[in-house]
Amino acid sequence: MGSRVLINANWYNAKLRRISAKEKPMPPPKTTDRPERSRERSTEARDYQHLPQPIGALAKRFEDGFVIPEHAHDRDQLVFARGGVMRVETPGESWIVPPDRAIYLPAGRRHSVRMHGAVEMPTLYIDRAAFSARWDVVRVLAVSPLLRALILALAEEPVDYLPGSRGDRVARMIEFELREAEPVTLRVPLPEDPRLQKICAAILAAPADRRTLEAWADMAGASPRTLARLFQRDLGMRFKDWRAQARLQSAMEALARGEPIAVIAAKHGYLSPSAFTAAFVKATGQPPTTLAKQHGLAGQ
Repeated sequence: MGSRVLINANWYNAKLRRISAKEKPMPPPKTTDRPERSRERSTEARDYQHLPQPIGALAKRFEDGFVIPEHAHDRDQLVFARGGVMRVETPGESWIVPPDRAIYLPAGRRHSVRMHGAVEMPTLYIDRAAFSARWDVVRVLAVSPLLRALILALAEEPVDYLPGSRGDRVARMIEFELREAEPVTLRVPLPEDPRLQKICAAILAAPADRRTLEAWADMAGASPRTLARLFQRDLGMRFKDWRAQARLQSAMEALARGEPIAVIAAKHGYLSPSAFTAAFVKATGQPPTTLAKQHGLAGQ
């Protein structure tokens, strides 16, 4: 009886070994909780300065009040304001960049950026040697719907896009559209002459100040005629034109903060809300109410 049980046990174990040999090992179960591998896009500007591609695109978002300290880049830079308002300061100049406008900064130009309102800031870093539409001066440009779509599309492409790829074709279209972009006058030059510095600093602090050059003469220590000549020589514009530009810059920043248009007009020396609207339309091509609605700004 014992030998029969042993034989049966041996037979059973041998059969199990034969069955196991015929079976293929089961693959490990698939898991769906692991993310797919992808190339991470750097958020550091220095990683876009020496790409083999002619244009590199970087998209970042900044909160209200954020300041990017003064710096410069090895490549030309196009900074696009997508929502919110940016104030860009370069040595001797101040620029305001409202939504759907962009500022072009040549390589090596030192600048700082202050955000007014939450700002989505797609940026292009452009190789001057490969870009026929390069400029040697800072300028603010109107961004057409097509150029806007192209900038956002390139920011979604791989950083190291290949020649002939979709990213390469988008970059070439961006170059063409930049050549066609219209410049916008949103520049406020800043003086070096100490007499003008007193006047300009006072107006920047209180844009509603209506004093004429005759009234400023005693504080500045120069005659009205001398001051008028200095504005033309050093800043390239008349006193009243400089003050109008400074008022508009400050008013755009107030709009980005959500202040009502009537309040903005009164605080910045405009005779009425309609006068402010007219100045705004002349500078940007659209009324402040439209800009506020399109970009979620509260100034109504």
